[in-house]
Amino acid sequence: MTSHQFRAQIRAAIANENLQQALDANALRRVQGRVTAFASLPDWKERRQRAHAVRAEVIGHLDKYLDQFIAKVTDNGIIVHRAKDAEEAVQLIIEITDHTLRNTKSVMSKTLIAKSKSMVSEEINLNHALEAAGHRVVETDLGEYIVQLRGEKPAHIITPAVHLRRADVGQLFHEKLGLPYTEDIPTLTDTARKVLREVFLTADVGVSGVNFGVAETGTLCIVTNEGNGRMVTTLPPLHIALMGMERLVPRLDDLALMLSLLPRSATGQKLSVYTQLIHSPRRADEADGARERHLVIVDNGRSRLLNSPLQEALYCIRCGACLNACPVFRELGGHAYVGSDGSIAPYPGPIGSVVSPGLLGLPQFGHLAQASSLCGACKDACPVDIDLPKLLTRVRAGAPLRLPPFSGKMGGVPRAKRVGEGGGIGLSFLSRLGLKIYGLIGSSAKLFSFAQKLAGIGSRVISPFSNWMWIPAFTGWGYSKDFPRPTNTSFRKRFHREDAKSAKIFWGGKGVKEPKAPEAPKVNLVERFTEELTALGGKVYRVSQAELNDRLVEFLKERNIEAVMMWDKIEGVDEVHLTRAGLRAVRSVGPSLRVGLTGVASAIAETGTLVAPSGKGQMSSASLLPEIHIAVVRSSQIVFSMEEALHSDEMRRAASVALISGPSRTADIEMTLTIGVHGPGEVHVFLVDD
Repeated sequence: MTSHQFRAQIRAAIANENLQQALDANALRRVQGRVTAFASLPDWKERRQRAHAVRAEVIGHLDKYLDQFIAKVTDNGIIVHRAKDAEEAVQLIIEITDHTLRNTKSVMSKTLIAKSKSMVSEEINLNHALEAAGHRVVETDLGEYIVQLRGEKPAHIITPAVHLRRADVGQLFHEKLGLPYTEDIPTLTDTARKVLREVFLTADVGVSGVNFGVAETGTLCIVTNEGNGRMVTTLPPLHIALMGMERLVPRLDDLALMLSLLPRSATGQKLSVYTQLIHSPRRADEADGARERHLVIVDNGRSRLLNSPLQEALYCIRCGACLNACPVFRELGGHAYVGSDGSIAPYPGPIGSVVSPGLLGLPQFGHLAQASSLCGACKDACPVDIDLPKLLTRVRAGAPLRLPPFSGKMGGVPRAKRVGEGGGIGLSFLSRLGLKIYGLIGSSAKLFSFAQKLAGIGSRVISPFSNWMWIPAFTGWGYSKDFPRPTNTSFRKRFHREDAKSAKIFWGGKGVKEPKAPEAPKVNLVERFTEELTALGGKVYRVSQAELNDRLVEFLKERNIEAVMMWDKIEGVDEVHLTRAGLRAVRSVGPSLRVGLTGVASAIAETGTLVAPSGKGQMSSASLLPEIHIAVVRSSQIVFSMEEALHSDEMRRAASVALISGPSRTADIEMTLTIGVHGPGEVHVFLVDD
């Protein structure tokens, strides 16, 4: 694809009225949501600096943290594989699937793979390879499912169908699923729920990405809103997780820090509906969960990025905030970011314009860095403070990775045309001389600093007299504007002084400082938890121990419930009392059951979150499959923050833990919030005052 063709595609995107309306709606709501979400985090600037330091520490010592992580994951019973490139990663996944299922499936039947959202899978073109090997792959995130039905690539890191309107989805479901044409978004979402529910229940393999890996515990963290991430890691017997090798944090406390920033930046939430922490396969005494788990750690160019001037791009936590903030992406959408062969880049927007050429090559994607105004909005939005304008200019410079330089057709920084060269306006001799002098000065940090000092001295002399000197006659200075009075200290010195101050606060010298246990603010935990969960669409009923069982029976009878998918033991719940009232407890996965009844290990007041670990007699499906989830929480189980919850032994011991913040939800169609996707549409908490 020539530079001319790339520009033609850009013009086509700008002229597409339907696309422009879709992109405008997404950007406006995402940016406003992010601002509102961070308003509830007064120390977000300090957290951002800490997060930057954590990511810098991990990337700076990646081999050490990878070794620690792999050792812990292996000890936990998860089988680890390392893939040097896309081809090896795909081959590993095919071999794992074929080997594991060889004795359980007919040779003639296709393997059904239920896939949760994963950008690494897009990067390695996994779906196409699996289908070519004879497997059936179904994307289960609503946005991913929509673009898969259309035969397209995702148009956004977080919102795959951002380029579509409800009419597009209505027509698609009418043609592909036989649904009578409708533009009603809840109807469209419910249709996808019904189709994909059958996929979850019959899938042979679940494939997911990994948002974060925790080196000290070997934890895999997966963040979703719809519930599909939990489905593909809980229901199929085999789970394969794909993770870029850089997606690590040292400790669970660092994970808590990242989780305070990622959802706010990505979707404007304090915490995503489902944050799943996976430690091991299903235990022998557990009723559900994958019996076998594999982790495929992918390099695919990351080692090359690690040893290049673009290393900072590996700090990215894939929140998509830079896409929403970028004025260029907001006009083009993700599908305009195409390679030299016309293929759509796996990662679009500002971060994609660095990561895509960094991982997959400058000749293929280097020209994407030209699609940026370098305004700095992306850096301001980044929750880990990546200097994206700096990285974009490095890509534009031509060969930061010791790869073939840009050709004239590929883009890159165009060289100045000389007088007489075809069609261009030639630069004057003085202009060329000035650029050469500037280039000479700019190539040396010491020379540049000295030149700055000279300029500062000169401007201090000129500034007081700029209203009558000869300068206005040539430049306009003095009539409409004056030289700003220079500061006594240069920007460079002030920058490094602040940088050193930040490093002293947040950098531990040798690695990241061991964070202090957070001090919980003096708040009423019950009231705060109730307020937060209610704001998310959950309902809280304050009851005494004496009232609990009667209130549960009353609730279930009002909804004509006769059977409940229920944990074996829930403190304070008398199963005999429920049985006498005509209610039946079910201890197996029952897709037709409407209600799941669970306890919790704890609850988090700050985000209105339920902490539900797996374990003997504690089915994960009970809080996932039914349309109504009832949780019994005792007031003594409420803690203030995520950090406090993660410190509990039960969190670390469980094979998997689900952090549940309200009913499942999506906004994948026209950014319209719809409650109840793959997980429960109702969450009710009976809060026992103890």
